[in-house]
Amino acid sequence: MHPEHSGVIIRAQLPSSWLTANRADNRLRYGRWQRLQRGVYAPFTGEPTPDERIWAALARAGSGATLSHWSAAERHGLADRPSPKIHIMVPADRNPVKSGEIPGVVIHRSSSVSRARHPTMSPPCTRVEETVLDLIQASATFDEAYAWICRAIGRRRTTSARIRHALDARPKFRWRRETELALSEAGEGALSFLELRYIRGVERPHGLPAAKRQARVRQQTGLRYLDNLYEEYRACVEVDGAAAHPQDEQWRDKRRDRWNSVHEKIETIRIGFLDLRDHRSQCETAADVVKWLRGRGPHVGHSCTRPGCPVGANS
Repeated sequence: MHPEHSGVIIRAQLPSSWLTANRADNRLRYGRWQRLQRGVYAPFTGEPTPDERIWAALARAGSGATLSHWSAAERHGLADRPSPKIHIMVPADRNPVKSGEIPGVVIHRSSSVSRARHPTMSPPCTRVEETVLDLIQASATFDEAYAWICRAIGRRRTTSARIRHALDARPKFRWRRETELALSEAGEGALSFLELRYIRGVERPHGLPAAKRQARVRQQTGLRYLDNLYEEYRACVEVDGAAAHPQDEQWRDKRRDRWNSVHEKIETIRIGFLDLRDHRSQCETAADVVKWLRGRGPHVGHSCTRPGCPVGANS
């Protein structure tokens, strides 16, 4: 890193012919410069930019420092809000906080920094696939972990196959089996944790046919993408995180809308979080979907292994 990079100056890298330590101290003392991190200065007054704070944190963290986790997610367009702290990964054999905390910075140590680092991004940052895997590891729940997969693939920053390739290089990984299954589902078009819940909690355990995910159909008003299209039944299940379950009306009456494609009429049902929140609600939703599909085509569906499942042979 050059002694002056992205507007910050690193004291340890100052050549004697460029600026003496005494002159730097004087400029700090009289307020012409400001200290961003220990040994890292901004040669101006006023508020530093986010990039200047990032470069200062990287300089303070030392050789091999790379943006990671939530900070890397911001650079890749995966995070919708800025992280209150800068997340930096350093080689496992280094511990930059040993000599004191780095204000506003979270340090992650890894033996794979060089492999994880993007080859060209500046400031240095972990690859998008490595970022997703790091965030999965740090997630409190698998629903949260799956959301990172969905964002990365849904926003076309990477693919399921590329994340899986990066996962294969990690011998130890939390939620490995769940992540492998989730990558498979996301690769087929299940791009939200609610869609995953629908597939695993409603469709599969109750013997529904596998829907076509993110199916592209042409309407008079243009193209439309459908979450779960049952082509044989001319039926679609849209999973909507904003949909609320009405307390005084039946789900099937409130969730249904109709629209015309160019070639045929497709009926759509919308379900939301409360329809998928637990095993009981998933079974009740399955009973509604089974009855609806049976009214539109071949007999389909059966009860699952959960006690009291309302889906029956004649639902």
